Amino acid sequence: MQERFNSINQYLRREFGRKTVKLSIEAGFTCPNRDGKVGFGGCAFCSSGGSGELASNIEDQIELLSQKWPNAEYLAYFQSHTNTYAPVEVLREKFYAALDDPRISGIAIATRPDCLGDDVLNLLDEINKEHFLWVELGLQTIHPSSSEMLGIGYDLAYYDKAVAELKSRNIRVVSHLILGLPGETREDMIASVKHVADSGIFGLKLHLLNIVSTARIYDMFPGYQPFESIDEYTDLVVDLLELIPWDITIHRLTGDVPREQLVAPEWSYRKRTILNEIGRKQRERDSWQGKAVD
Repeated sequence: MQERFNSINQYLRREFGRKTVKLSIEAGFTCPNRDGKVGFGGCAFCSSGGSGELASNIEDQIELLSQKWPNAEYLAYFQSHTNTYAPVEVLREKFYAALDDPRISGIAIATRPDCLGDDVLNLLDEINKEHFLWVELGLQTIHPSSSEMLGIGYDLAYYDKAVAELKSRNIRVVSHLILGLPGETREDMIASVKHVADSGIFGLKLHLLNIVSTARIYDMFPGYQPFESIDEYTDLVVDLLELIPWDITIHRLTGDVPREQLVAPEWSYRKRTILNEIGRKQRERDSWQGKAVD
């Protein structure tokens, strides 16, 4: 079957020779937007669990996932909150504790662009030279009005600098964008995608904005619907994929939150339906990732 976008699953299968599964790790970190350094309460879209409600520890994750994929490779994914926001000695201990586990083939680290000091970058550089690594940066949007509304606490310049610093060390960068933010138009979302696609990143996550009951955005915009239907959302995603160069790996095309917390869109828990519809529209339109790239 012809592949129409460069999924991270395909990439990892080529890299490791078999199915590779990310273990979502809760490592006990917090965030400068929660402890008062930048702000309190987290970014407006972020749940009380730091967008890591499905995270736990390596043992529990392997026990759960090995039943489905008994012969898989594993990556430890430091997901919840900001996973470079701690003294570098603490980071070293936690990251190498995962890497020293013989079942772990590499790590992925989710963080903020403003939490990458020189000492942290040096540690990541050291790890990257000996182990498989990527670093995820939560940009979400390039538009200052949206960033301010979300209370993110850093601007685009922090992201651009972080990407440059990581790339200069040959560290893979995965960027996060949110689709459906209040006030953003289709053209705004396209501009955000084009900016990150032009920055030479390794991977991209496109998140459907999920309004969850434990996030501040739920109270800020009562009744807000990011998209009216699966059809509207999947039309946009297919168009956006055409603007993304093929060599950028795609890590996510929708949202993923516990259904009991989900407020809107009420259909977003239907992840498989959304992905199937994206695939169907790509085939119907003879569309593929990078089709519109010069």
